[in-house]
Amino acid sequence: MFDALSDRLTSVLSDLRGKGRLSETDIDTTCREIRIALLEADVALPVVRGFVKQVKERARGAEVSEALNPAQQVVKIVNEELVGILGGETRRLRFAKTPPTVIMLAGLQGSGKTTLAGKLAFWLKSQGHTPMLAACDLQRPNAVNQLQIVGERAGVEVFAPEPGNGVGDPVDVARRAVADARSRQYDVLVVDTAGRLGVDEELMRQAADIRDAVSPDETLFVLDAMVGQDAVTTAEAFRDGVGFSGVVLTKLDGDARGGAALSVREVTGEPILFASNGEKLDEFDVFHPDRMASRILGMGDVLTLIEQAEQAFEEGQAEAAAAKMGTGELTLEDFLEQMMAVRKMGPIANVLGMLPGANQMKDQLAGLDEKHLDRVQAIIRGMTPAERADPKIINGSRRLRIANGSGVGVTDVNQLVERFFEARKMMKNMAGQFGLPGMGGGRKGKRQAAKAAKNVRKGPKQMPAIAGIAQESTGQQDRGERAVGSYQTPGLNQLPPALAGMNELPAGFDPSALSFPGNAGGGGGRGNGGGKKGNKKKRK
Repeated sequence: MFDALSDRLTSVLSDLRGKGRLSETDIDTTCREIRIALLEADVALPVVRGFVKQVKERARGAEVSEALNPAQQVVKIVNEELVGILGGETRRLRFAKTPPTVIMLAGLQGSGKTTLAGKLAFWLKSQGHTPMLAACDLQRPNAVNQLQIVGERAGVEVFAPEPGNGVGDPVDVARRAVADARSRQYDVLVVDTAGRLGVDEELMRQAADIRDAVSPDETLFVLDAMVGQDAVTTAEAFRDGVGFSGVVLTKLDGDARGGAALSVREVTGEPILFASNGEKLDEFDVFHPDRMASRILGMGDVLTLIEQAEQAFEEGQAEAAAAKMGTGELTLEDFLEQMMAVRKMGPIANVLGMLPGANQMKDQLAGLDEKHLDRVQAIIRGMTPAERADPKIINGSRRLRIANGSGVGVTDVNQLVERFFEARKMMKNMAGQFGLPGMGGGRKGKRQAAKAAKNVRKGPKQMPAIAGIAQESTGQQDRGERAVGSYQTPGLNQLPPALAGMNELPAGFDPSALSFPGNAGGGGGRGNGGGKKGNKKKRK
């Protein structure tokens, strides 16, 4: 949804890089382009004016003029102002001191309230709560049946005493749902209410009556992020007519311009609590303003990526696999386990899209096909345990058997095995260059790998595994073309500019002229006291 805005802002800010000093013209031009980008993204005009005014004032201040890198300081200002209009700090749900905590959902028809109710209950269940859903949308055809199906998929109880379709009193159902949740010891009750195609008096009166009947601890306004400028008008109407304590954005996976997300918090003054970006129950998460701003500016979202990795990867497997990568002992069985864990995190394109700089390879990410991962999985599962443990034994006849068994060609098997060896070698070299613990290779590295497999600790070693899996799995895509995940970050294999030349010996350097303790004549080789004979003489 924010692709167009992200591209525009990234382009505007990148034009500033390389300028040692910013003039008034540079600042005015940048702010004008930012204003145009926000207006094209359907951000409300008052929000755009306030945002651009703040950026311009701060860009002309001392924090930019006295900065060593003014362009980076402007990027920092834009990022901070984006975080500000998105809500500043992350706001969590407020739970009642005495259960059940009542959460009421309000919004227009079609905004996704019923689906969101199931997602919210599923998320609460994963957080250790025992939620229950209340079907109070008795007007829309089959709304009660839909909530029951969503609740069944989420594995939560649904309170639905009335069939709906115009039958029943939603206020009475809501009141009875609270009593039922309290008697059956559910600690959270999510109340799904009816909506209308537009804001009208009947909608507001019914929502207000339900609010008065259940006294909710949280009233969440469910906003369709694809409605554009009208989102602000609708949000203000609900704020004045019913009142709400937080906003939930739905359909963030759409192709609209997304200005509602940047407008609703600033206009209503209420924070955005959650964001929903799909139809699946797990495509729902807490809204973090700082992370969303980072995504919009093309800086990635590494924190969310790490959180998803911690949920998808088992601690023991991640620790042992990370150690195996450094010693070059990673097997296809380990690779398969890592790949399956990565797939639990969601589509590979989404995972790679959270990395910094991912906006520069959007075309490649858009072309990723998950079916290639299915083929890789089928090929590995077509191997025997011995072949997975030692891919070197896979000769021509074995490759033919694997290809026939997995429904692919021999060329596909060859490519997988070759890419696996290349990826394993690359990961071992990278581990050695960065000096990661347990990644040194040799006897010491093997001992540390064995120790890691036995002594399981929680540590931030999941991410190297993700990088390797992403490269290996996406490498199957283009049949010989460069893989999306196989690029190397520029500068990682180089010294910083201040240390340039430190890795090169001066011209005419003679190592034999060096003098070490225990070296009488400055000779080279073992005579320098570094060998066994030199050590013996030194001890005598």
